[in-house]
Amino acid sequence: MSHTTGARSGLAVGLFASLLFPPITARAAPPPDPPSADELRQLEEGLAADAAEAPPPPPATAEPAGTAVGRFLQSMNPDIALILDVALAAFSDRNPLQVGAHDPTGTGFTFQQLELSMGSNVGPFFRLDTNIVFSQFGVEVEEAYGTTLALPGHLQIRAGQFLTRFGRINATHPHTWSFVDQPLVLGKFFGGEGNRGLGVEVSWLTPLPWYVELIATAGQADGACCSRSYYGADNPGVDGVEDFLYTFAVKQFFPLSGDLGLSLGLSAQLGPNASGNRNRTDVYGMDLYLRWRPADSTRRMALSLQLEAMFRSRQVPGDVLQDGGGFAQLVWNIDPEWEIGARYELVSGISDDPLDPDWSGLRQRGSLEATFYPSHFSRIRLQGGLDDPSWRSAPIWSAVLSLELVIGAHGAHRY
Repeated sequence: MSHTTGARSGLAVGLFASLLFPPITARAAPPPDPPSADELRQLEEGLAADAAEAPPPPPATAEPAGTAVGRFLQSMNPDIALILDVALAAFSDRNPLQVGAHDPTGTGFTFQQLELSMGSNVGPFFRLDTNIVFSQFGVEVEEAYGTTLALPGHLQIRAGQFLTRFGRINATHPHTWSFVDQPLVLGKFFGGEGNRGLGVEVSWLTPLPWYVELIATAGQADGACCSRSYYGADNPGVDGVEDFLYTFAVKQFFPLSGDLGLSLGLSAQLGPNASGNRNRTDVYGMDLYLRWRPADSTRRMALSLQLEAMFRSRQVPGDVLQDGGGFAQLVWNIDPEWEIGARYELVSGISDDPLDPDWSGLRQRGSLEATFYPSHFSRIRLQGGLDDPSWRSAPIWSAVLSLELVIGAHGAHRY
């Protein structure tokens, strides 16, 4: 502010003070004389000069430069993660009978997978999720599906290619498993990739006083990787609704206490098989997950029990083939860095089974694992196992050391 302007401002303040607060004396002072025209002019000039030199206030909606552009660019970028799984294994048999597509299948190094996971909301109404898997010799689209976000009545729809929500472990990816290899019953009934395919899923979260979700899926019944109990590698085409594969599931959750939670599910899958004569296959399942995690534990300790049982019935020319199996596993998260677990599996066999002609009897497998987590984005697992197929003359011993690394933004997994 210049010297002249300062003088004018001081004069203006003085005039206001003399008008509003007359001096106090021992005797009442006579009322002041009204300001002259020249004084009023000087007052107006001083106020105008102060207003001109004061900086204008920022607008109420002002944002730092580039904020709006940053928000736009962020909305165009999906969450991206890369998950690497590699293993070094040793087996007592050259043909260890592994059933999972990402399992170590022989003594030596195995590139299990490199998974590229991407997902983002597509406006307020849809979300897109994809999982693209790179193997040592190829690439496959494991999942690519859209999910609704704003349907009324607690309804949700998925459409595209996805893992069906039969049971508990089928809908998950290998990097979420507590053990290196896929459960035997899952590989035998569905395939090395678990059950997945092109289709549509409708789920409804019921208004019951405990958590109950109802799920119905209709999809393709073919795929050697993931529908081997149905059309499998054959693809005779779709002539009617009876040629689709239907999956139904009920998911429930019970908070038994502040430290204990129970998840219980029932599943059924119905579809055509490739044996001819409009023959059908039915698979039924039950899954249970019990997790104890003391809320006051400073070490974040948790103990989890998981059970899954499956029963299969297949029509073949002149007969109905029935078998079943399942697994139970107990995992103790000692602290954020260490975990140990045990798993037992049991799967029956059928003589002269066209799908598995060698799997003629009972097969049992037991596994132990110890896992170290250097960080939330890496883990090193040591697993040992004993596999006892009854049709083999000797059991199969195994030892596996696996490494998993994750980079990027990967969302939390289901309970």
